[in-house]
Amino acid sequence: MLARINSFGLSGIEGFPVSVEIDIGNGLPGIEIVGLPDTATKESKERVRSALKNSGFRLSPKRVTVNLAPADMKKEGSAFDLPIALGMLCATEQLSSVGLGDAIFVGELSLGGELGKVNGILPILLAAKEAGYRRAVIPAGNAEEASFVSGIDTYAFPDLRSVTAYLAGGNALPLEVRDPQAAAADAHGEDLKYVKGQYAARRAMEIAAAGGHNILMIGPPGGGKTMLAKCLPSILPDMSAEEMLETTKIHSVAGMLEGGIVCRRPFRSPHHTASRIALTGGGASARPGEMSLAHNGVLFLDELPEYPRATLEILRQPVEDGRITVSRAARSVDYPARFMLVVSMNPCPCGNYGNPAAECTCTPSQISRYMARISGPLLDRIDIHIEVGGVTYDELSSSEDAEDSATVKARVNEARKVQLARFAGSGIYCNAQMSGADVRKYCAIDAESEKLLRSAFAKLGLSARAYTRILKVARTIADLDGSERVMKKHIAEAVQYRSLDRSRRI
Repeated sequence: MLARINSFGLSGIEGFPVSVEIDIGNGLPGIEIVGLPDTATKESKERVRSALKNSGFRLSPKRVTVNLAPADMKKEGSAFDLPIALGMLCATEQLSSVGLGDAIFVGELSLGGELGKVNGILPILLAAKEAGYRRAVIPAGNAEEASFVSGIDTYAFPDLRSVTAYLAGGNALPLEVRDPQAAAADAHGEDLKYVKGQYAARRAMEIAAAGGHNILMIGPPGGGKTMLAKCLPSILPDMSAEEMLETTKIHSVAGMLEGGIVCRRPFRSPHHTASRIALTGGGASARPGEMSLAHNGVLFLDELPEYPRATLEILRQPVEDGRITVSRAARSVDYPARFMLVVSMNPCPCGNYGNPAAECTCTPSQISRYMARISGPLLDRIDIHIEVGGVTYDELSSSEDAEDSATVKARVNEARKVQLARFAGSGIYCNAQMSGADVRKYCAIDAESEKLLRSAFAKLGLSARAYTRILKVARTIADLDGSERVMKKHIAEAVQYRSLDRSRRI
């Protein structure tokens, strides 16, 4: 007897339909799974056999063949346990397959028949909805994550017995659909009001947050670079529903989802000993790395020159394209990686070069080698370079709080609303993502601004990429200023945020 149950697999962060076909015929008793399964999927036969027995169902004394079609796509994980078990029940006529054509089934089975949580439920449900399926049956442990998907009735059950009872005509209510925006949490991170002094750096962080710009902070130890970076999440603009779903898909596939949905912009801070694979993603299953986990959020690299040169260079293409392709011998997976790159560094190995309060003990050659760890092409891709100097005793001892994060975030949100309206329907969320054509369209400047920019280009020896990034930053400054046009003062301020370009010319 042949039975067919619908399910879904994952390729990267996208779901694809899998037809689970069960055939019971003559031969030695046993279960054989074909269709390019990985080890976890092959082991389904043992879990399914025990789950069926311990749930009170009859096992077939014949040979069972399970085919996971299409056979040329890799099937990974334990999510096919439930459809295999249901297919075996239908093939042995212990369960009717009538009416199951519009439904998909996903879930891992324990030996006792309980349904366990699986990774990637959100992208699977979104793909099933796009494919036209009307119902989905999933483990109860994935209910919170699944409740944010509309357009498909999702039923969550704790075990195999409750699933078969529902399919046999029992009553069950689909999950109540929740609004991602309503689940958004309050801002998190350190509050800017506790940052003493550093007014120029605070302004640069506000501009970076408003336009989604990459930023580099350079200065002596103890100036507050790391604290400023940790304050950034508290002033980042609110996520849209689309950004929440995009980010949640990545974290769900990686098995790192905390709660039902990612409603706060990610802040990832890998140590400088992190490998290239940890940043890009990879491994046997081509899992997403730190750059993809930071999608729609922040990737913070502290003490930038301490990272291996080869590790830093892999940032260049994702920073430019917003995507990264993880290629392995067996497969190639494309992950989104549109993040704000925030980096900090000392000006020299001892950290005191240019510090009036301490003497630098480094030789010119040591300083040169230290700065050479960061390539020019990578610096070109960082929109804002800001010098973070030391803080005076009067600033540290002051009892007066600076402007708090909530006030700054309100301005950032207003500027981001202007950008969302400007780029509506284009798939662009902020000024940093503008293409060359967008820059020409939205960053037009007058003759005086053109003269100033021409002078800066000649004196600083700017590259074409740096020229474009100055215009993008100027556009963001104008948005914060409430100006429709990019003016000379906006260009002048944007040029000031290329400190490393200036230092390379000295």
